[in-house]
Amino acid sequence: MRLLKKHYIITIFSVVFLFIGASFRNDFFEIAKQIEIFTETFKTVNQNYVDETNPGELMDVALKSMLSELDPYTVFFNEQDVLRFKINNTGEYTGIGALVQRIDGHVILKEVYKGFSADKAGLKAGDEIVQIDDINLKEYKEDASQLLRGSKSSKVNIQYLRLGKKQTTEIILNEVEIKAVPFFKLLDDNVGYIVLTKFTETASKEVRSALIDLKGKGATKIILDLRGNPGGLLHEAVNICNLFVPKGEIIVTTKSKNEKHNNTYRTQNQPLDLDIPLAVIVDGKSASASEIVSGALQDLDRAVVLGSRSFGKGLVQRPLNLSYGTQVKVTISRYYTPSGRCIQALDYSRKDENGKAIKKTQEEFNAFTTKKGRTVYDGGGIQPDIVIAETKTSSITDALLKNNAIFDFATQMYYQKPNNTSVSETDFNAFKNFVKNDKYKLDTETERALEVLLEKAKKEKIDVVIATQYEQLEQKIKQSEEAEIVKYKAEILKQIEEELIIRNHYREGLYSSYTDKNTEIKKAKEVLNNLAQYKSILKQ
Repeated sequence: MRLLKKHYIITIFSVVFLFIGASFRNDFFEIAKQIEIFTETFKTVNQNYVDETNPGELMDVALKSMLSELDPYTVFFNEQDVLRFKINNTGEYTGIGALVQRIDGHVILKEVYKGFSADKAGLKAGDEIVQIDDINLKEYKEDASQLLRGSKSSKVNIQYLRLGKKQTTEIILNEVEIKAVPFFKLLDDNVGYIVLTKFTETASKEVRSALIDLKGKGATKIILDLRGNPGGLLHEAVNICNLFVPKGEIIVTTKSKNEKHNNTYRTQNQPLDLDIPLAVIVDGKSASASEIVSGALQDLDRAVVLGSRSFGKGLVQRPLNLSYGTQVKVTISRYYTPSGRCIQALDYSRKDENGKAIKKTQEEFNAFTTKKGRTVYDGGGIQPDIVIAETKTSSITDALLKNNAIFDFATQMYYQKPNNTSVSETDFNAFKNFVKNDKYKLDTETERALEVLLEKAKKEKIDVVIATQYEQLEQKIKQSEEAEIVKYKAEILKQIEEELIIRNHYREGLYSSYTDKNTEIKKAKEVLNNLAQYKSILKQ
């Protein structure tokens, strides 16, 4: 009987290994086959194409395009990309101390950081850099921000346009350290306020330092502001939670098809304060590590979460080194909060007819329970305990921010009305006329659908026939958009005013203004100052 059982076991294991071996061989063959096809195509095109090709550029585009089919977070990094990635994670680099962005072929300063080289040289947000040393940026297709980095104390000559007028300046490159906690302050009623903008290698140390400082000044309640925080290092999210929860607590788990990427992350240190009442503010731009912190503190009933639903990024990436100083950042797993929920909003395995990932609907959400039995849901970001409607911007405001209409109008106002941070009714009317400029297409779904219709009509040669009706529709859409701007006047004015505050008083000035009149902070203070309400929300 034992021999018979042994025979069956050996047979079963043989079949399993045969299946695994066959599966492995099939996968290996398919990968090898596709690599051979790709290599042959790449070589053939480079050798036979009618014009000279740049193999490096072709490969860079090929790799990035291939990976874009998976999700927006799995990306190939060339050597320059690797440098940028390291800067984002450390928050330190040598440069001019400004946020530089290429917009429609123009290199624009989006923000100038207080006290750094660009600020000392007199550069302002809205300036267009047209030449760096002897390089004309009109012809330069690479990342221009790399030209503004170099060895410490080296000099860079810059030509720039301000309101159409060309000017020149010399900038001395210096070390730039972008703080993860750019602002903290003791508010009235002994409420400490901490802004955390990214999860760099120093994030938890900076939050800890701010917390100790505030408590030393008398803070008995804390607000942690994660609005606009896109995330960063996962272990720093765990360390920040550890300031408020006991050692050994599960903060996040990661699950993958590859077992080596399955991990459980627990707090490793003694907490700083287990009892201090805590409120966390999030919005639609709070993502990844921000959602780990807010989700874990919510699941553990350690903090009241306020604001609007967070972004919904429940995917974990890891940079893996390749040859010649390159990397590939790969989505290796999904993360799960202590209650077991994954808050990923977009399903990249399912695409719509336009090739875009499908967003999970509320009907697909699953219910979970917090440590003390409160119901929370997965699938669409962190839903706050207290939803504040004003924190969610309308699609028209999002479009005006995306197409830089608000940014450009603020640039104009900054020079027309120096030191002014308020927007009058006259200013708002001027903004409406400003937006009518064809440059500021709002790119709504309706607009895009109408453009597609026109393209199809041109192909079918009936565009002349429908020209009148098309123009009427186009006019109706513009009228509708103008009505939307008026409808959401309050939030648009708020965005313009915030941009003006940054121009006049830097980012610190914006955070300071929040502490005086921001709706979310007011609500957070209200909850923290009402201990009965606070405990009721958390079922304490």
